[in-house]
Amino acid sequence: MTVQDIRSFNRFYTNVIGALDYGRHLYAPYTLTETRVLYELAHARRTDAADLRAELSLDAGYLSRILNKFEQDGLIERAPSETDPRRRRVGLTPRGRDTAALLEERARESVSVLLDGVSPDDRPRLAEAMRTIRTVLGGDRAPRAEDVVLRDPAPGDLGWIVQRNAAVYAAEYGWNADYEGLVARIVADFAEDHDPHLERVWIAENAAGRPVGCVMCVRDEAPATARLRLLLVEPDARGLGVGDRLVEACVGFARGVGYRELVLWTNDVLAAARRIYRRHGFVLVGEKPHRSFGKDLVGQDWRLDLLGPPH
Repeated sequence: MTVQDIRSFNRFYTNVIGALDYGRHLYAPYTLTETRVLYELAHARRTDAADLRAELSLDAGYLSRILNKFEQDGLIERAPSETDPRRRRVGLTPRGRDTAALLEERARESVSVLLDGVSPDDRPRLAEAMRTIRTVLGGDRAPRAEDVVLRDPAPGDLGWIVQRNAAVYAAEYGWNADYEGLVARIVADFAEDHDPHLERVWIAENAAGRPVGCVMCVRDEAPATARLRLLLVEPDARGLGVGDRLVEACVGFARGVGYRELVLWTNDVLAAARRIYRRHGFVLVGEKPHRSFGKDLVGQDWRLDLLGPPH
């Protein structure tokens, strides 16, 4: 491979991306760079100006002008960092989250149009080629917490939730297909009938574009109560704080849309998950032995009061 090979590919791919936006105004009224900043604010773990600058390799003055524009448009709010008063924490407002979601939806629709022209037989080969480029040029380094982003589910992700829950719990706890059936019903109920304003799914994605975790927030039968479901972190992504970020996203969403309580059901053998719940303020309110998934377990009900101060 030569330098010219890479430059030629860059020109080709730039033309492809430009064709996607031809006459469609995907990012209007924002530039591509402004859209990237919105994406990072919606998905990245770190949300102060210094981290945004480093992550996107932006000039400090340029980023400041972007953030000022966003603040004037009512998309962000800024406040002193809770851990370092020299830093400014940047967060999306409800209008900002809606704008970021709209821009992402436009981008997905545009890529779907591009994929319509790719035969089903060629799509796995295309995906593998993209993964190869990212792996080779990204270097062989250990996973980092900042490489993981939280995003909405894409086509196929709900099926991934079912498959990985079944596989991981079978491998680590010996649970049988009854658990897979339970997860499939939960996911199918969400897919068929959910209120996007009150219910949501998050997928944690690593730098290679692979899902490494998930969680769901759905309405509970009790009034003004949400339920956290199907928290999962892949074994190779543990230790990066992914579980904490997923639970934090669920709690923040539930509190933001007006639920009074967030509840969950788990089992005593899931010690790592229980530690995460406790760190985020959940309280154990009940236990009951049961025989499920081919094992004798102790089910636990946990509760978080969302009207109290954030934990």
